[in-house]
Amino acid sequence: MARRCAITGKSPMVGNNVSHANNKTKKRSLPNLRTLRIALEDGSSIKVKVAASMLRTLKKSS
Repeated sequence: MARRCAITGKSPMVGNNVSHANNKTKKRSLPNLRTLRIALEDGSSIKVKVAASMLRTLKKSS
């Protein structure tokens, strides 16, 4: 499964590590994903990957 938030669509960002000698190497910043188990109406449950920042927003609104 992709490293992507199911609600906001946040995905890894790409940038450069820049040394003092100005050498550049690629780096990736991964989103802080958490796995949620959501109960459906029929009694079953599914797992969803959600960013931690989105969890804070959901808790704030409820």
